Amino acid sequence: MGRVVHFEIHVDDMERAKKFYGEVFGWTFEDWSDYAGMPYFGAVTGDADQMGINGALMKRHGAPPQPGQAMNGFACTMGVGDYDATEAKILHLGGKVALPKHALPGMAWQGYYMDTEGNVFGVHQPDVNAK
Repeated sequence: MGRVVHFEIHVDDMERAKKFYGEVFGWTFEDWSDYAGMPYFGAVTGDADQMGINGALMKRHGAPPQPGQAMNGFACTMGVGDYDATEAKILHLGGKVALPKHALPGMAWQGYYMDTEGNVFGVHQPDVNAK
């Protein structure tokens, strides 16, 4: 079985992206640029004993996604404990709503956002009372 073990987010402005993901989700970063041969920062997304994966921010090598275009790649979704507080941070730090918060009835609150680099990502807060 091919389980996802790592992700990469392509960015135009590394410091801006590190600030965005660090402040919204509490991620920390390790400079792996020498190993990768380009601007590349490993993203530690949580404690090693918790469910989830780590990834990286890497320098974009092509055109960024265009606003309003259909999804044409993977979308990573981050689990959060407080959807509304997370959305407030996203918007405060320059992110935008791509698809507003909506209920996955009996399971969770879900929504999609555009980061400061034009990438779309999801936010998911489990809630059995969502409707």
